[in-house]
Amino acid sequence: MNRPIFSLVIFILTCSWPLQSSAEKTYAPAKVVYDITTSNARELNLLLDRVSLLQKIYNNDTFDAEIILVIHEGAIPLLVKNNQQTITLQQRANSLTLGEMIQFRVCHASAKMQGYSAKDFHSFITLVPMADAEIIQLQHQGYAYLH
Repeated sequence: MNRPIFSLVIFILTCSWPLQSSAEKTYAPAKVVYDITTSNARELNLLLDRVSLLQKIYNNDTFDAEIILVIHEGAIPLLVKNNQQTITLQQRANSLTLGEMIQFRVCHASAKMQGYSAKDFHSFITLVPMADAEIIQLQHQGYAYLH
């Protein structure tokens, strides 16, 4: 088969291939763990946009879906109560937990090294002994890892 005819056949086949629009695509609910280390409030806010969208895509299915954000390193100060520069971000994070599908877990070891204790965080945040160990445990439980 010569090249122009072959190219035409490929073109016709790809044009007639049934395509599914992005509006029709659905995703089964899943369990996800996000590894959050950014010290940039804007980046964290954009990540919260993604988390919120994923919650909507999963229809806030608290039986089959769960989204856990494990916070450590530079991200910790963004969620400390007395950080007046990130109050709006903290309020948004808190509002995401109201549907019970999204959880925020802060690394206690990293917080302690930065001079923070449990009293420095809002009640919607759970302290865990170590971020890395928490992420590993969640992965063993079948959570997809996102960074």
